[in-house]
Amino acid sequence: MLPRAHFQAIPGTLPLIKQPLLIVVGLTGVGKTSFTRALGWPTLPNRRELVDRYVLPRLGAHPEGLDRTERFRLTARWRAEHPGGLAEALAAAYVEPAWPLVFDGLRGEDEVRYARDRFERAYFVVLEAPARVRLERLLDRREGFDRVHVSREEVARFRELASGVLAQQELDRLLERGYPLKTLIEKLKIVAEEQKHYHPEGPRRALAGCRRALFLDTARLDPEAAARRTRAWLQEVGR
Repeated sequence: MLPRAHFQAIPGTLPLIKQPLLIVVGLTGVGKTSFTRALGWPTLPNRRELVDRYVLPRLGAHPEGLDRTERFRLTARWRAEHPGGLAEALAAAYVEPAWPLVFDGLRGEDEVRYARDRFERAYFVVLEAPARVRLERLLDRREGFDRVHVSREEVARFRELASGVLAQQELDRLLERGYPLKTLIEKLKIVAEEQKHYHPEGPRRALAGCRRALFLDTARLDPEAAARRTRAWLQEVGR
């Protein structure tokens, strides 16, 4: 049974910001879900659930029917009023004291910086992978949540859409693998839109010199190896 997160104090719960917590950080496709499964520790409701339960209702929106780009725009509206982004929503939670406990996940410099400063007992595992790897994983995972609207204009200028995300040689290699063009553009649009809102280097800037942070390259480490590295690191830092 997953730990429940409440947004008001009830008997037996404490503010989450006062408790030890492992926060997983990373962009779409870095492997956060596979990593947390390999870790095998209790998890709080994840980022998607937190947006659905806490953020969208406060914006007068409903998750049904929203595609990924619309969700990015709505969470950008939230960040305009709450600079800490999803970390501010997470900071409003109360849970029963427990360790280990994992939250999947934060992204971007502002969210991570806010969490670093407010969650004084939290540890951060930052999962990283190049845009090409993340895009390939999106293409292969075929999850219904990864839907976006693609216009005819975007199909016509898909190479322009890829600029800033992939080198043209990388795009050509993906096309050679036989992915349907519309599917490739859908996933490319998700990666491109996300990078507009969350710079891939942001978490490194926010956590520079922080002893509570571990950075892992998931292009080189499979989920089980990343989980083993995390457990060993937590023992080293005394958690």
